[in-house]
Amino acid sequence: MLPVALTPFGVYSILGWAVSGAGAVCLALVFAGLCGRLPKTGGPHVYIKETFGASAAFFTGWTYWVISWFSTTAVVIASIGYLSPFIGNQSSTVYLLLEIALLIVITWINLKGVKIAGKAGVVLTLLKIIPLLILPIAAFWYFDAQHFVTQPAVETLPLSSKLAQVTMLTLWGFIGLEIATTSAGSVNNPSKTIPRAIIFGTMFTAIVYLINSLGIMGLLPENVLSASKAPYTDASEYLFGGQWHLVISLIASIICIGTLNAWMLASGQIALGLAEDRLLPGHFSKKNKHDAPRYGLIISCIGILPFLILTADHSIAQQVTSIIDYSVTAFLFVYGFCTLAYIKILWQEKAKLYHWIYALIALIFCIWVLKETSIFIIATASIFVLSGIPIYLIWYKRKKI
Repeated sequence: MLPVALTPFGVYSILGWAVSGAGAVCLALVFAGLCGRLPKTGGPHVYIKETFGASAAFFTGWTYWVISWFSTTAVVIASIGYLSPFIGNQSSTVYLLLEIALLIVITWINLKGVKIAGKAGVVLTLLKIIPLLILPIAAFWYFDAQHFVTQPAVETLPLSSKLAQVTMLTLWGFIGLEIATTSAGSVNNPSKTIPRAIIFGTMFTAIVYLINSLGIMGLLPENVLSASKAPYTDASEYLFGGQWHLVISLIASIICIGTLNAWMLASGQIALGLAEDRLLPGHFSKKNKHDAPRYGLIISCIGILPFLILTADHSIAQQVTSIIDYSVTAFLFVYGFCTLAYIKILWQEKAKLYHWIYALIALIFCIWVLKETSIFIIATASIFVLSGIPIYLIWYKRKKI
């Protein structure tokens, strides 16, 4: 759905991809360095606990877990939205029920264990190649630079604000670059396997996204793209005609479902890691017969439901854009804190200069995007952090005493 959200920014969307891509690669290097040194299940909170203590780790882990529910909402919405050619012009209630059904099915798959969820992820990833490479490359034959029209409301903004807003949107495409670290305890040779996956995966993603934005936005007129529920489906119908758009629509939905599967896998592992580090109640460390963290997965599923219900009456573009703003802001809190943890480790190790360069670029990138974000969005995103206070005071602090 990003080509739709980026439409108002016109040519600035391409610049945004370049900036967010560079920032994401630096963040990938940071998380690769952290996981290489601390290959444990759970992800970001593991690194904060080792550098800044258990209390900071609790709020980092809690924020990361809760914001993953909110972010997953956008993926569920897009998964069903891409099936709109098959579903038809139904009420928002019908779409909501289908979204809930999909969420339950993906949760059930992940309850079958990490290996099953991983195999499902491989199959779903292979199916991404058709729409994510073939379609945008074909669209270049009909590329029209006049489609990159910046809307007047955006054009009047200062360059830094325009760039920050479009970077906020494009950075959404890279959110999750670190989720491979959450299941480190279930991966063979994680100190080598996961850093390679993070770095090369992020670089490949940056290239694919840039090609896709150029192709789709250059193919579809601005007025058509801004109203689209399924831009890849509309692009395929424009390019090939006939019923090919139905095939692309189905594959695009499968792509989103693959992302949903990855996020549900991560949500369970986040809760598992927090419980293993005694930052959540011990129930979350219990696994079923398939070695899956059942409580973490079930609570994650339940936690996503309210967000689906609250956003059900908005258009898909409005749903996704609002979720992106708050999700990316909250994730930047986590990313910035993890970067500070990495910098502290580099200081203790007296690391080489090139480590400091990408770490400082990653930190400056996080601070810059947050600086250009509205106070309202930052305050709203802070609710995800503050929501952990009752758990901290009622359970964690009492347990510690």
